Amino acid sequence: MHRLLRTFTALTALTALGLTAGCSSGSGSGSAGRETAAVESGSPSGSSKKAAQSAFWVDPESAAARQVKQWEREGRTQDADALKRISEQPMAVWPAGDDPAPDIQAAVGGAARSDRTAVLVAYNIPHRDCGQHSAGGAHSADFYRQWIDRFAGAIGDKQALVILEPDAIAHIADGCTPAEYHTERYQLLSDAIQRLKRQPQVKVYLDAGNPGWISQPDKLAEPLEQAGIDRADGFSLNVSNFQSDETIKSYGRTLSGIVGGKHFVMDTSRNGKGPLAGDRADAWCNPPGRGLGTPPTDKTGDALLDAVLWIKRPGDSDGPCRGGPAAGQWWPDYALGLARNAKDT
Repeated sequence: MHRLLRTFTALTALTALGLTAGCSSGSGSGSAGRETAAVESGSPSGSSKKAAQSAFWVDPESAAARQVKQWEREGRTQDADALKRISEQPMAVWPAGDDPAPDIQAAVGGAARSDRTAVLVAYNIPHRDCGQHSAGGAHSADFYRQWIDRFAGAIGDKQALVILEPDAIAHIADGCTPAEYHTERYQLLSDAIQRLKRQPQVKVYLDAGNPGWISQPDKLAEPLEQAGIDRADGFSLNVSNFQSDETIKSYGRTLSGIVGGKHFVMDTSRNGKGPLAGDRADAWCNPPGRGLGTPPTDKTGDALLDAVLWIKRPGDSDGPCRGGPAAGQWWPDYALGLARNAKDT
């Protein structure tokens, strides 16, 4: 897909999420061992007011927050203020490595202390990303089941919204994932939904790619159904991609009608300027001139749209394209460009 290059890269110790039409470039977010007090104070940028109105947790020690502090120390006050458009908004956490528990516990703990909901991404399915920038994932089905069990157990009785396996379904629909892996993948996703839903305050959204990737939503119906969408709270769209709000909403409503009226969430972290113009195979990978999109909220005004989220962490690279670092690594110059091009500027 426009390879979403997720938080887990082939270097799983990093935190990372694309296909010519829709891959997921992972977002590195490792938060283990960090202080997780909520950020709710005002700021010169005015962006914290939006964050305080959100139902979702703001990570006070994100890469963006640390960059703001560094630039303030260096006297780069204008750049620091611009970057607060990212640091003061809630973003998803992509647990890194073979043990997701430390990152998850830090996130849900911080969220609970601020009476917010943590947004988490489970991105470790075997044969992930068709061997591209975010290749890797669990080395076996049994290990994946253990990983998901640790993931869910770390949430405990805390509030969490989980995006389940960006790209996994769309890579089946587009034929990228070899047919011999389909049955196993469907079963793993179905099992993962069931395991996560055993936690009392967890909502699960199975990823369904983006409108620029699988242009005909009916092609996703059977894969989503086989993966257990009926037991999930809904599906996610546009993870790590750049499709416009209205394009995503229209697509989501159509897909919802095909899969029994399921609700959806959408990633608006980098869609403020829409997708890169032209039919380019690499349009998903660190495209220039993009901007932050609609800030995260659960007040959407749309009966089917449960939340607008920043699932891809703005400023995390899609991969080593256009001068970027490895997938999921923090890229401050790209982050600053997203902030300066934000939708509301």
